[in-house]
Amino acid sequence: MIGSNQVATFDGRQIGKPGTHKNAVPQLRSMRGREVEFHGALCLLDHRMDRVQSADIVTRVRFRDYSDEEIEAYLCAETPYDCAGSAKSEGLGITLLDAIDSDDPTALIGLPLIELSKMLRAAGFPILGAAR
Repeated sequence: MIGSNQVATFDGRQIGKPGTHKNAVPQLRSMRGREVEFHGALCLLDHRMDRVQSADIVTRVRFRDYSDEEIEAYLCAETPYDCAGSAKSEGLGITLLDAIDSDDPTALIGLPLIELSKMLRAAGFPILGAAR
């Protein structure tokens, strides 16, 4: 069984999924010109061995100093209300960013595939043919 979710943090507080336009606007305002950490939580439960592997994959994102008009235009174009931090880096949200720093860039989009691949190999699941 595989489980994964994401939360953003900065200034010692968590930033979840906004859910609405009204909540997304202040999230994006508070992050402009700032660095935000996105934590991709990943858990693999191997029922065969009753073994759990888990990880927190951190992606550091630097938002640029965008205007209120850009926030409105972005939110109307993409409606990222189900995304931690109110922006989708795999879509138009990339235009709000200055830089992304991560060992697993897929973690920012959702499921951390590099880390998941490591966990699956450690659990003995062959990904590309026979397990080594």
